[in-house]
Amino acid sequence: MECKFVPSVCSYCGVGCGVLFKVVDGKLTGTLPLKTHPVNEGRLCVKGWNIHDFVNSYLRLKSPLIRAFGRFIKTDWEEAIKITSDRLKDIVRQHGPDSVGVLVSAKMSNEENYLAQKFARAVIGTNNVDHCARL
Repeated sequence: MECKFVPSVCSYCGVGCGVLFKVVDGKLTGTLPLKTHPVNEGRLCVKGWNIHDFVNSYLRLKSPLIRAFGRFIKTDWEEAIKITSDRLKDIVRQHGPDSVGVLVSAKMSNEENYLAQKFARAVIGTNNVDHCARL
């Protein structure tokens, strides 16, 4: 059994608390506060303590879905990305880049949130980016 602790920053809000993710055999199994982090000094709120739970949830989607005939149907990544890309291009072409907004989530890693805002600004051309933790 391989167990390691991976330092990171909690993504639930803008405070930036340090966390240690417990990874056992490649699976995220727990979260601990990072005692040496200057922001939270070893303390975490209840959201921070449980930030790992959603990663392994049985409710989490594991494949992309597209809406067809009023229902969601499983598809492969290639088709889902193509449909999304084509639709975004049409919207930007017809209504301009500021007609698109990107809402990112506390249930994404900080790195994924960074990439989402980079995508919004560099690819789509909009500054309309927000994060649910700010609300």
